[in-house]
Amino acid sequence: MDGSPAVTAFILAGGKSTRMGTDKAFVEYDGRTLLARALDLARSVTPDVRIVGSAEKFAPFAPVVEDIFCDCGPLGGIHAALRSSPTELNVMLAVDTPFVSWTLLQYLISQARATPDAIVVVPVSDERRQPLCAIYRREFADVAESALRSGNNRIDRLFDLAETRTITEEELSVAGFSSSIFRNMNTPEELKTEKGRV
Repeated sequence: MDGSPAVTAFILAGGKSTRMGTDKAFVEYDGRTLLARALDLARSVTPDVRIVGSAEKFAPFAPVVEDIFCDCGPLGGIHAALRSSPTELNVMLAVDTPFVSWTLLQYLISQARATPDAIVVVPVSDERRQPLCAIYRREFADVAESALRSGNNRIDRLFDLAETRTITEEELSVAGFSSSIFRNMNTPEELKTEKGRV
């Protein structure tokens, strides 16, 4: 071991949000920006935390990774993150998921370590996979790049092409996690409705 962290965490902050009236990363929720919350959460599991997005916007806050394939949605961000990562295991976390907890990230990381053949460890909530709160091994970048080069930006379809450990809602429930932990913030109304939950 060279002392480097076993996990790198990436905050996916490159998404555009017109409904919020401002950059979603800088929206305040209970007195703190969503970006500040996400950075603190990521730093609770690893000292190596990076932001995927615009260097011009985010360089003051943490090291930044910019997309290699531009305007390709979250898959483009995940691909760029994995290409830049120094570690095998990588946490991907959307900036607008303030209810995700340290214990959930630790649980996902432990599942990734327990299933070394899985290229992705992704939880399910409301019958949908949650690829923006998941653990990816670096080799998923090859799967992502092949898809991006062919014009396919959909992440979900790629889980059938890679060894994936899907964590069911039942497993999450048994482990003590509610499906509402993955709720994200898309509108000012949602911010008001959810105020005080964190």
